Amino acid sequence: MRLPLFPLDVVLFPGALFPLHIFEPRYQQLLADCMATDRRFGIVPTGEQGKPATGVIGTVAEIRAAQPIGDGRSNIIVSGERRFMLRRYEDDPAPYFVGSVDPFEDEVEDLDEANQHTVTLRQLADRCAGALGTLTASTPSQSWAADAATLSFQIAAMLDTDLAFKQRFLGIRSAMQRVAVLLSLLPKVADDLEARARVRERAKGNGVGGAHADVVKS
Repeated sequence: MRLPLFPLDVVLFPGALFPLHIFEPRYQQLLADCMATDRRFGIVPTGEQGKPATGVIGTVAEIRAAQPIGDGRSNIIVSGERRFMLRRYEDDPAPYFVGSVDPFEDEVEDLDEANQHTVTLRQLADRCAGALGTLTASTPSQSWAADAATLSFQIAAMLDTDLAFKQRFLGIRSAMQRVAVLLSLLPKVADDLEARARVRERAKGNGVGGAHADVVKS
């Protein structure tokens, strides 16, 4: 499959929504071309000198909403669709990279086992989302997926972990392995977030806060 490519130092997970600000002329053209066709492009890590390496894992982004804001710039919302591996670059006159990509699906058939943990995962994810809502003064509006494969990616997208962790997580081809990583990580993250949220709530009441630990990064 040929796919326009948008190199970014972010990881878009399947099932997650992500906002982007489009301002460079070449990506203004990418946005126009995508809106005129199937509204899809690929998000991949930037790599050295801004060119993603072949073999890297990325995610198909589908444009859900686009708002022009003047001077050719736009704010857009994309949703993560399926993963892919960048096979090679195509010779294309477009001002942005165009690649030939292969689907990158889970190769271990363990979804039934992984699905046995969805209730626990949702409970932990709800705790994290609720505490984050308190810390950011926002109302969580996450609708969790029913299957563990997609749910694992949605939760990973919510966590404040570093880029390297997220890229490694994106490349795991076993739903149960992703679930196991989250089950080992989420209890501590949820406890920490809730402790920080309680400090914030107390500070709102009496104007006195306290020190707190950062969210665990793995």
